[in-house]
Amino acid sequence: MNKNIENFIGCEAEYEDAELVIFGAPFDSTTSYRPGARFGSSAIRHESFGIETYSPYQDEDLTDYSVFDSGDIELCFGSAESALADIENRTKTILSDGKLPFMIGGEHLVTLGAFKAIQKIYPDVHIIHFDAHADLRDDYLGAKLSHACVIRRCHDIIGDGRIHQFCIRSGEREEFRFASKHTEMHKFSFDGLSECIEKIGDAPIYFTIDLDCLDPAFFCGTGTPEAGGTSFTELLKAIETVTKANIVGADINELAPNLDQSGASTALACKITREFILSILKNRKERKL
Repeated sequence: MNKNIENFIGCEAEYEDAELVIFGAPFDSTTSYRPGARFGSSAIRHESFGIETYSPYQDEDLTDYSVFDSGDIELCFGSAESALADIENRTKTILSDGKLPFMIGGEHLVTLGAFKAIQKIYPDVHIIHFDAHADLRDDYLGAKLSHACVIRRCHDIIGDGRIHQFCIRSGEREEFRFASKHTEMHKFSFDGLSECIEKIGDAPIYFTIDLDCLDPAFFCGTGTPEAGGTSFTELLKAIETVTKANIVGADINELAPNLDQSGASTALACKITREFILSILKNRKERKL
């Protein structure tokens, strides 16, 4: 893989040297409300130059690590199946080269492509899912592949006991009934997160963050904003809790930069992305010591 022309700030390592590889998945063809998430990955990359590589929250700097940014995949907007296959293949390549994949969406359906590749390498993988929405519909207007169905499709792959959901505050009644039997759902907040991570132990984890877990007072640039969400600092603390575990893949998604003309949502997404990457790498280093 070649470097992207424009990288996320501080992520300029050569592919061969990288421990973590960023790639963008600019897809939003199944968005159910307001489109624009396809522009999220390029906006995060471009606007990252408005933040520093150094995190005062963690006393870590992106330039202290080897991170490669491979840019956005060119995805077929007219076919969810084709887009997911391309995402799965990119994730598979990164994994086969012994590196950790970090995907920037895009709508949340893109998680399914990456997760399929992860699960083939780590069949005992768990999912930690931060979101405003349950994403557990069996179909959305007849479509099985939708951002409203992504966690249900992941459940089809791994079954009960390995999907752990936090901050959920929206969904059909049947989604919450399904969750009560088949997933571990924590509504409205991160309560129970530390206990969940302790219970998972050293098992591999795929960590997916839908940025609409944030309250729209902090983050309005998303396709389906839901009142009652978390704050920036609460999300940072929760990320730090999860990344102490055995993270084998991760993604961040659902920024629609066109829906917040102030640019504040994109700036927040950039900062979360920096903290997310640093927290993964810092804790991987500590786990190796």
